[in-house]
Amino acid sequence: MIDQTLPTPSFLLARLRETSPLVQCITNYVAMNFAANVLSAAGASPAMVHAPEESGEFAANAGALTVNIGTLSTDWIRGMKVAAQSAHQGSIPWVLDPVAHFATAFRRQTVADLLALRPTIVRGNASEIMALSGQQSAGQGVDSGDSVEKAEASAHAVAQKQSAIVAVTGEKDFVTDGMRAVRIAGGSSLMPKITTMGCALTGLVGAFTAIAPETPFDATVSALANFAVAGTHAARDAKGPGSFTAHFVDALYALNVDTLKSARIEYL
Repeated sequence: MIDQTLPTPSFLLARLRETSPLVQCITNYVAMNFAANVLSAAGASPAMVHAPEESGEFAANAGALTVNIGTLSTDWIRGMKVAAQSAHQGSIPWVLDPVAHFATAFRRQTVADLLALRPTIVRGNASEIMALSGQQSAGQGVDSGDSVEKAEASAHAVAQKQSAIVAVTGEKDFVTDGMRAVRIAGGSSLMPKITTMGCALTGLVGAFTAIAPETPFDATVSALANFAVAGTHAARDAKGPGSFTAHFVDALYALNVDTLKSARIEYL
């Protein structure tokens, strides 16, 4: 049964637009432009700040931090760690996106170091979350080879181990804090055809968490619900991945109380 006292996706979207939270996004350079446009369309204020000389100072003043390891370099890793440490020390929520962390030893070590800095939320595809829990996955590069349903037990395990919210995104999203769990349906089959879609979603999770830091579970669910509804609406007019991208940003910008009534959230 849905707890009606929980903040709804439309309520948190309205708060997001009223406050325009500053969200520091350390993301891969493939995703920077699209992720910034997605956050701006939703109503947040994105800042792509990753240099280690300033990332920690900036994180201390942001509403939330998001860290995506898609395109790693030694300097970027330093920036990620400094920012995550600053966020952790300042009780600022931060989101980790462990992109293809299982692919190389370099990535595995980077994610292990970042997990030690206690992210508030971990968002990844099914293969990434399964690998985080020590399970074998069928992931190849940044693409998931596993279903979200198959990763649900791993998500519970990671959430309990890390004392964090874990979001597994895919055909039907799954969110858990190790005790509660939610599934969110919607979106479009075109979304996996756009390389940076998941990276942008990580940023949006950060934006919603910035305006509801006291309830990161509900903030994560709301971010995913907004994303899914926008994807469903964008697919109605899109002719392929290229046009879908533009329609998606427009659909996210146009979301309101009425359109969000179609959000498909199942509290388990």
